[in-house]
Amino acid sequence: MKTKTTLILLGAVGLFLACTTNPFTGKKTLALVPNSQILPMAFQQYDAFLSENNVVTNTSEALMVKRVGEKIKNASETWLNANGYSGYTSDYRWEYNLVQDDQINAWCMPGGKIVVYTGILPITQDEAGLAAVMGHEVAHALANHGQQRMSAGQLQQIGAVAGTIAVSGSSQETQQIFGTAYGLGTQYGVMLPFSRSHETEADIIGQQIMAIAGYEPLEAAELWQRMKANSGGQAPPEFMSTHPSSDTRINNLQANADNAKAEARRFGVTSFKR
Repeated sequence: MKTKTTLILLGAVGLFLACTTNPFTGKKTLALVPNSQILPMAFQQYDAFLSENNVVTNTSEALMVKRVGEKIKNASETWLNANGYSGYTSDYRWEYNLVQDDQINAWCMPGGKIVVYTGILPITQDEAGLAAVMGHEVAHALANHGQQRMSAGQLQQIGAVAGTIAVSGSSQETQQIFGTAYGLGTQYGVMLPFSRSHETEADIIGQQIMAIAGYEPLEAAELWQRMKANSGGQAPPEFMSTHPSSDTRINNLQANADNAKAEARRFGVTSFKR
């Protein structure tokens, strides 16, 4: 019993020490895997991805991706510097690329490595719509969501091992029940809501960043209205999805648009491009 208690205490101390602070929310978040390990891997994977895919260069759309990306990057660093996080992105290696692919998607790897697929451009429609997408993806990187998900995955594995040991003396039926309950419980009770909370957080942070970059924040809600129309309502129930429903996102972004503008005005931004 003493050994178990000691291990629990050591584990609790380890989790406390393996935390970082989300600069946008001020909340402590898990950081079991340090960025010193994550970023080099991300950069390597990004370069490998580009080498294996059709990167679009020197077109008006490719230049727009780079232009909007630079504005989003500058807005992010402006906010971070003003709020006591100078040097927060010093290890980032910002890069923005358009890739020929019909997927309606975009992503930002840890460290500021961004890809926009050509398939999403008919839905973004213009710079402001693209800024909403890129602001959202950059927000994931700035809030270290990738790091948190990797850390949560590690905890899930550790919990599975610990739980298996705890029921090792029980019947095979009990062990099977635990395995099923743990898998479903963590998937639907923890991992998916955890992902949804990241998406909601990235929506709000991204909307703030795009406003500071000089783009109309209401465009983020309008983007999701177009996303919803494009999906034709084909989406899983929200509780089974890693993303909030389109209606939830639209309502959140509409409600937060004035806050995003107010934040942008703190930095002298008074007009917002649509």
